[in-house]
Amino acid sequence: MEAWKVRHEGSPEHVEMPLAVLQQGLADGDWELTDEVMGPADTAWRPVEEHPVLEDLAAEIEEPPPAPHEEEANLDMTAMIDVCMVLLIFTILTTTVAAIQKQLEAPTAEQNKARVKVITKDKLAEQMIHVVAKVVNGETVVKVEDKEVPLAQLGGELRRYATATKTSLLLEHDDFVPQDVVIQIIDKAKGAGLDRVHMLVP
Repeated sequence: MEAWKVRHEGSPEHVEMPLAVLQQGLADGDWELTDEVMGPADTAWRPVEEHPVLEDLAAEIEEPPPAPHEEEANLDMTAMIDVCMVLLIFTILTTTVAAIQKQLEAPTAEQNKARVKVITKDKLAEQMIHVVAKVVNGETVVKVEDKEVPLAQLGGELRRYATATKTSLLLEHDDFVPQDVVIQIIDKAKGAGLDRVHMLVP
């Protein structure tokens, strides 16, 4: 049986084998269609797919599909950014509303206006709890009915003074008292059950 020569494309080395073995090797994938062969009667190397003896077999053999390149996984950040923007806007709006609710509606009335309520000392003693807040030596001092009371104990002290007739509070403070202290006094008055807080206009 005449031997066929076969080599990988461009290789200087070759091997010899019967035609049947070569055909089986092509079917099994041991040899590629671009590898070169030389038959017993050939004088030059030819690619397997171009040799007249093997071209029918080469046509039946399908080239393996190229290996797919795995695409890099890309995370779409658009949806996450949209959610973060919505949460940010919600947080800003919530904080703004909370800050507005805490704002103190300070009276802007002038003494010469008719709507300014004039309270006599007798009426003050009957209907209101008088609270004075001043800054003394750099510290805020709060007095309830001329009795100095720590700010932390102000709520309990106001409950003690609150009666069926004394249902409101008259708050007197100077310009040096921090605004947050004024707000705390108002909050504690509401917590003690007083229905209104009046600001004393000097």
